Amino acid sequence: MQDKKFKIGYTTGVFDMFHIGHLNILKRAKEQCEYLIVGISTDELVMQYKSKRPIIPFKERMEIIKSVRYVDKVVPQTSMDKFSAWQILHFDAIFHGSDWKGSQMYNEIEIKLKEVGVAMIFLPYTTGTSSTLLSEKLAKS
Repeated sequence: MQDKKFKIGYTTGVFDMFHIGHLNILKRAKEQCEYLIVGISTDELVMQYKSKRPIIPFKERMEIIKSVRYVDKVVPQTSMDKFSAWQILHFDAIFHGSDWKGSQMYNEIEIKLKEVGVAMIFLPYTTGTSSTLLSEKLAKS
């Protein structure tokens, strides 16, 4: 087994209507870390920042992600505060899709986490698929 760059990695998401983009993020994150923790946004948190409820309920989304072979641990994400998550989980790398790169929120998170030695890794966004696009297609049919 080749050495991984990071010991503990962390990524978060809603993971509603699981699709290839979700799988790509989890696989690419796990390729770089020995142990991957995934924070699943609660229904309440999604309502706060997306103003809509996920189609798949929180507990079911947790079970789906637990079953993915690249995932070592699943935790609820009840806040967008990644620094608070670091204080609890002690990860040394955080992974996110490149669609978030350059956003004000992630620029601030990156600075704060870098101060405690956490690397921010942006993974390629899978174009052409998202839970939002899937929802729109379902609504049209």
